[in-house]
Amino acid sequence: MAFEEVTNYINEVRRDFAQKELNESAVNANPFEQLGNWIEEAINAQILDPYAMVISTANADGKPSSRVVYLRGIYTEGLVFYTNYNSQKGKELIENPQIALNFFWGEVERQVRIEGKVEMYSTEGSDKYFDARPRESKIGAWASSQSEEIASKEELTKRFEEFQQKFDGKEVPRPPHWGGFLVKPTYFEFWQGRPSRLHDRIFYQKTESNWKLGRLMP
Repeated sequence: MAFEEVTNYINEVRRDFAQKELNESAVNANPFEQLGNWIEEAINAQILDPYAMVISTANADGKPSSRVVYLRGIYTEGLVFYTNYNSQKGKELIENPQIALNFFWGEVERQVRIEGKVEMYSTEGSDKYFDARPRESKIGAWASSQSEEIASKEELTKRFEEFQQKFDGKEVPRPPHWGGFLVKPTYFEFWQGRPSRLHDRIFYQKTESNWKLGRLMP
């Protein structure tokens, strides 16, 4: 399909949103609880990888980048995901701790936008999660210098085999360059698709003592 055909197709496709509505009176006063409720509903709707989220970062010059990662924890202090600290996202978050997250569940016509800051997750928390990973994933964390250029796939396979041999018969420890980031949100926005593009958008803005709840124009 040519570019022009693709462009014509995506501009002709239209679908209305009409499954549910979102009202201020129906949401939880705590945005973390509301996020947990929506993730649970996405799980019950049998959405593939409902905990997958787009995270957007920027380097010190403000150049943005985005990728998909898995949410691995919702706690009172924030949201947690794990990565190689030497990866592009890891380096960017260390030099510029601002972050934006986005969950999109098309099957239930919902998305959630989150903005905030990150800090490195606790050593204890990162160790606990790493210890629960499959052994092959643990070895992969040692073998991959994430985001660095590599000459061939065979080079990565060789590195994996070398670390398999190194840890043969031993517990695989967490690499010092691998661990969690704790996202401390200052803003949540819950979006529910509605007919005629009159979508419901409910936001939570962090205040000194609590969360301000409000509605945005679609």
